[in-house]
Amino acid sequence: MSSDFDFLIIGAGASGAGAGYQLAKLGKTAILEAEDMPGYHSTGRSAALFTRNYGPAAVRAVSAVSYDFFQSPPEGFTEHPLLAPRGGLSVAFKGEEAKLDKIKVLGSDAHPIHEVSVAEAMQLAPLLRADLLSRAVYEPGVLDMDVDAIHRGFLKGFAARGGQVITDRTVISLTRDGNAWQVMTPKGSYRATVVINAAGAWADRIGQLAGAKPIGLVPKRRTAILIDPPTGIDIKAMPLVDFSGGESYIKPTSGKIMASPGDETPVEPQDIQPDDMDVAVLADWLERHTAITIRRIDHSWAGLRSFVSDGVPVVGFDASQPDFFWLAGQGGFGIMMSAALGQLTAALVSGAGLPPEFVEQGLRESALSPARCQV
Repeated sequence: MSSDFDFLIIGAGASGAGAGYQLAKLGKTAILEAEDMPGYHSTGRSAALFTRNYGPAAVRAVSAVSYDFFQSPPEGFTEHPLLAPRGGLSVAFKGEEAKLDKIKVLGSDAHPIHEVSVAEAMQLAPLLRADLLSRAVYEPGVLDMDVDAIHRGFLKGFAARGGQVITDRTVISLTRDGNAWQVMTPKGSYRATVVINAAGAWADRIGQLAGAKPIGLVPKRRTAILIDPPTGIDIKAMPLVDFSGGESYIKPTSGKIMASPGDETPVEPQDIQPDDMDVAVLADWLERHTAITIRRIDHSWAGLRSFVSDGVPVVGFDASQPDFFWLAGQGGFGIMMSAALGQLTAALVSGAGLPPEFVEQGLRESALSPARCQV
């Protein structure tokens, strides 16, 4: 090819890195990242959980393909397991019991979600308050993900295959130059035959620069805090706990408790920061609904989760702009899906079509196509 790169990926988060890992096998590939380091935004702020029963059907299908990669990664990808047992406990307060029906129905023989008593729930998560609980269901198959190892594995493999990560490069224009894209940044320009738009919350802005119709991407803020567990309670083996069917949740992490209100506040793409009021409301809620007493908040942060209207990722070539490929809208599932979406991106970009493992999961290319969102 006559361009500087065969494939130029915009965005070095988990999705962009996963795509780069696969595309570097097919041709000369670079990743442009606006920040000083890869994974600064959503990837670096993930809740780091994998569950086969979470999200729309298309998300669950893609995650199932990712599971096989994470469970048995290629030789040299990582020195440590990428997945570890955690379990997920969903609890309902009195008067909210029916909310758990929507969780329980997602279980299957292969990936069960089963009813447990309040007493069993207290054994699993002793920092709950038995006097407030009325119902609980448990999903043993929820796993911790080593997000850092996954991301580093993609980037390491990408580099080993000749890929280049170029940081501190904010894209300011994309124009067609013959049969290639000319991608301008304040620190230089790059030419590529195919551009992959993996810009996270900024994906619609990148699409606009390329002259593509928007996909209706909505970035949403999610807040989290890190606090100490109650004195004398061992949380090492405690599962994730979500309240009333997937709103607020808590999970152990490195001897601390990570807690989130599960907020989804629409915002503009930005270096998102936690809202002080959200943090204060969450702290008050935890003290009233659990046995946690908050003496101090070790750390608070916020992340961006970007959605299109149906909550399903957007993966495929733009219908109007040649060789412009969308890899966006992963919502809160980006890390879970990153291995599979990288594989899928490489297959579609190369013209190979939907790989058989995706077909086996009942997935159709049209379910992910950007055309469904561009009206």
